[in-house]
Amino acid sequence: MPRRIFIGDIHGHYDGLKRLWDAIAPEPGDKIYCVGDLIDRGPKSADVVDFVRRYAAGCVRGNHEQLILDTFIDGKINPPTLQGWIFSGGQATLTSYQGSAATLEDHLDWLRQMPLYIDLGDLWLVHAGVNPMLPIAEQSSYEMCWIRETFHSSLTPFFSDKLIITGHTITFTFPGVDPGQIVAGRGWVDIDTGVYHPRSGWLTALDWDNQIVYQVNVFEPIERVRSCAEAITYLDPTLIKKRPRDMATRAAY
Repeated sequence: MPRRIFIGDIHGHYDGLKRLWDAIAPEPGDKIYCVGDLIDRGPKSADVVDFVRRYAAGCVRGNHEQLILDTFIDGKINPPTLQGWIFSGGQATLTSYQGSAATLEDHLDWLRQMPLYIDLGDLWLVHAGVNPMLPIAEQSSYEMCWIRETFHSSLTPFFSDKLIITGHTITFTFPGVDPGQIVAGRGWVDIDTGVYHPRSGWLTALDWDNQIVYQVNVFEPIERVRSCAEAITYLDPTLIKKRPRDMATRAAY
């Protein structure tokens, strides 16, 4: 059967993405989706955007895509958001375009049309999550690109018939989760394993239908394929609101 595979936050790590793609070895009919945050922090954001737009079946907008879109409006730089984007890894993204304003604008046009979510029937792809107290029609890019504890700590799945697949929150920032592990809560799975972070370096792809996880480490020549039973840590949502939120943890986002 054709596979549906989901790749976590890439953050400009093009070489890691290529290695992961080779490990997945897509066949005709397979569809690979990305959960957003293609850009920033890593060295080759422009290459990542070009590759994903060519070969992925779809990608949702992440908070880092939202940051760059809020910075470049109608061909002009918006000063109020520029500093925040640069602080969040935007300088590496600008450098990756090597001064090519035309390529940057072409990619911005593509980023502007990225959906906030993709509904695949039994699976529902979004970058950060959803506000469990609002219907979908009332949720904005703020909720879907930025939300954290309000979503993760919900005791009831948002959908009764769909699993939500997200990125955004690095999995080892949840209590008791080791770097490289995937995290699952009530009706959701988070696959952002912190590719850019020195504590991790893992870039993850999830084949939910076949319960297989593909991973490469961008800091070491390590690749691995594991079952979901090995790779997923299941959380007690009542503990999530109590997790540390010190400055080091914030910087990991």
